[in-house]
Parts: sequence; C-alpha cells; structure tokens
Amino acid sequence: MWGPNQYEWVVMQFATAYAGIILVSVNPAYQSQELEFVLRKVGCKALVFPTQFKTQKYYEILKRVCPELEQSSHGTLKSKKLPDLSVVISLDSKLPGTFSMDDLMQAGDSSHKKELHDIQKTLDSKEPINIQFTSGTTGSPKGATLSHHNIVNNANLIGIRLQIDQGTRCCLPVPLYHCLGSVGGCMVMAVHGSSLVFPSLSFNAKATLQALDHEKCTHVHGTPTMYIDMLGQPDFASYNLSNLQGGVIAGSSVPPEVMKKIIKNMNMREIVVAYGTTENSPVTFMGFPQDNIIQKTETVGCIIPHTEAKIEDPETGEVLPFNRPGELQIRGYCVMLGYWGDPNRTNEVMTDEKWYKTGDIAVLDEYGYCKIVGRCKDMIIRGGENIYPVEIEQFLHTHPKIQEVQVVGVKDERMGEEICASIRVKAGEECTEEEIKAFCKGKIAHFKIPRYIVFVKDFPLTVSGKIQKYKLRERMETHLHL
Repeated sequence: MWGPNQYEWVVMQFATAYAGIILVSVNPAYQSQELEFVLRKVGCKALVFPTQFKTQKYYEILKRVCPELEQSSHGTLKSKKLPDLSVVISLDSKLPGTFSMDDLMQAGDSSHKKELHDIQKTLDSKEPINIQFTSGTTGSPKGATLSHHNIVNNANLIGIRLQIDQGTRCCLPVPLYHCLGSVGGCMVMAVHGSSLVFPSLSFNAKATLQALDHEKCTHVHGTPTMYIDMLGQPDFASYNLSNLQGGVIAGSSVPPEVMKKIIKNMNMREIVVAYGTTENSPVTFMGFPQDNIIQKTETVGCIIPHTEAKIEDPETGEVLPFNRPGELQIRGYCVMLGYWGDPNRTNEVMTDEKWYKTGDIAVLDEYGYCKIVGRCKDMIIRGGENIYPVEIEQFLHTHPKIQEVQVVGVKDERMGEEICASIRVKAGEECTEEEIKAFCKGKIAHFKIPRYIVFVKDFPLTVSGKIQKYKLRERMETHLHL
C-alpha cells in the first residue's frame, strides 16, 4: 500500500488481514529508487496507489522502475526489475496495465466467500501480517515484520490505557503507513468500536482543527510537530474544541511547554505521551489519562501490561538499577518476528533471550515510568519521522563535487530536529546550497533533504580519526545561531 491516508487504505488493511495476505506499508514520499528497494526486498506481488498526490505522480514513479507497465494487460505484468510484481491497482482511475479499485470491488462473488472461509481456517495469529519499513542505519530500509498477535494485542492494550469506548470519536491526522496510524488508529477502532475521523490525505493543521470542531472529536493522535502547528494557526481561537478530552502525542520527544499548552488551549486534560518503536508493534510505554503534570511532561509514561523492560549498560551488558541511564530493552508479545529477509540485522537488535534493543538511552523508575534521555546512535527525529544520517550521507556522496559529508540533527522549535549536512567539497570545486538541494529533489524523499547545508573545511575528530558527531552538532548549532 503506497499512498496517503485514504478510506481504501483502511479497507486494504482489513481485507488483507482477513485473507492472510501480508500488507507492506510504503512511505508515500518514496521515490523510484526507494520504492524499487522495498518492493524487491519483500518480493511484493501487488501494489496499490492513487494516480497522484500533491507533486507525487505515483504511476510515473512506478513506470521508471517498470517501464513494461504501460504495455501490459492488467494482472499480467512481467517486470525485469520487479520479477514478483504482477498486479497493480490504481485507486482513482483506470491506467494502462492496472486494475481500478472499482474492478477489484466488483470482482468478488459468492465462490470467493467460500474460498475466504477456507483460507481463514488455516490462518495462525503468529503469522506475519504487516511489514513496516523503517529507515536503516546502513542506508537501506529494514522491513519490521509484525504478526496478527503483535498488532491486535497492542491495539487492545492502547485502547484500554486510553479508556476508549464506542462513544470515542478519534481524529487521525497521522500517516497510516506508520504504526501510530494503522495500529493506534485503525486497529484500536476495530478492537474497541470507536469512530475514526480522517481530516485530510496528509497532515494539514487547519483541516485537523476543522475536523476536531465539525466532527465533535473527543480524541486526537499526533506528533509534537502536528500539535505545535495546530496551536500556531492564526485563527486557532475560532475553533470549538470543547468536546476534546484526550489523545496521544508520540513520535519524538515532547517539550514540556508544548504539553502544557496542549492541555490548556486544546482542552486535552487526558492527553498521554506514548513511546515505542515499529519493531514493538509499536507502543511499550504510555501515560495514564489521569497522570499528573510531571508524569505527563517528564516521562514517556508507564510500561504497558504483558511487556518487560530493562536498562542495560551498553558497554558491559550488566542490568542497571532503577534511575540509572542505560540502553532500554524490551521483551514480550509486542516484539516483531524480525526484519524481513534480514537475519543478520535482526540478530543485531534481538538477543538470544528475545530482548529487543531499542538503541535509546533511558531511565526507569520503581513505578514503571520511563524517561528517554538520548539515543545510542545518531538517528534524527524530524517531526516524528525517523531519519538515519548514514542514508543521506551515502546518497550525497554520489554528488561529483562532494569530498566528504556528515549529517547531524540540529534543534528546531517546530520539527524537534532538522537535518544539517556539513560538506567538504573537492579541491578546486565550487558548490552552492541550491545545487545540493536540486541534486536531492526527486531522488530521495522530501523529508530527507537537508534543511541546512554548511560548507566546511574540516570536521571535529577523535584521536583515532573518528568524527565526533556531538561536537559537530554543537558547532553547527552555533554556526546557524540555533
């Protein structure tokens, strides 16, 4: 499934699960290179997308990877680069080589019902049902593979913690290709019988506020950036948010001031912070609606039932006592089956005892509340999107004028972090910021294109010659007056 938040996304999510088909969630901003990688990685047999969204022309991007599409009759695609792909479904119009969504809806008859019932008898809750791609530190995304058991139980426990019921009307501006949307939104709706409201195809602060007002929403799920943008609307005071009670804020760390503003100005006294990773289906820690302001602003909440957490010294592997920082590890029903077709990378993050290493530095207290204090690696979280510097560095290294490049996250009031690329150009070359941005456009997803490009002569190094990213980050923030 490749595209923005549409009704058909949800239909596909449940239809595939019913039929035992694995749904692969593809980021709607992916360009042809990224698309080809993920489709090949999992051997995708079918691809569903709208013709276009904003500047993304999905059919055109796919044609770059498989030019055979235009000449093939629907359902019989034979592509050199994507040998497994045979079915292409367009959501909104009939294009050469594709089925339309209408074709698909009308193709079912009573014989298929029986076939479906027979298939359902063979399904097992521990089987894979969803592959969620997360950016990879080695430059290629990893497909976190989740089972029915992972997703349904996580959704059930999220709903219980949020005290959701059939009277709940939840607004969902977060993307469905992320776990927060598909599990915390759609699956919670299915398990607890609440209503879901989609304000727009992709996040739009004004549309979200309008939906909260017109649809009398009681809850909303979003990232800190989304809430900051809603609060920052010039006509914010004109919306009636009196029905709002609570919801979830997740995806990156929440500045305490933002949390206080949300509670006061958006009437969300029961808002909770949620923490997790795609690999954990996703939620492992979550606040209670009645938590006090310190718990809401200084922690990521309390551990979810049926989940174990421990803090380990990343150097020695010893389990640390309460209130001592170390690497957070998780074990339980929520841990993914593994990265699809990647046993080596799965083993890097999973121990023999089935503990999942989050890569986050955290502190646990004796009540089960958790505080995230940093990250083992230098992942950038920009507006809730996880971005790995190595991926961007490897791409920028393909520019003919670049000698060396280092990418770091620098602080940003709205997005939490922004991407900054420090570049050393080759001797005798001249290069501009515009040139680098133009080089990125259309080749990597828009959210991975660096906001800041700084040309440097050298990088801060350790004695052994390794780049000190934390020093580089400080240097860049000073240089950019952040």
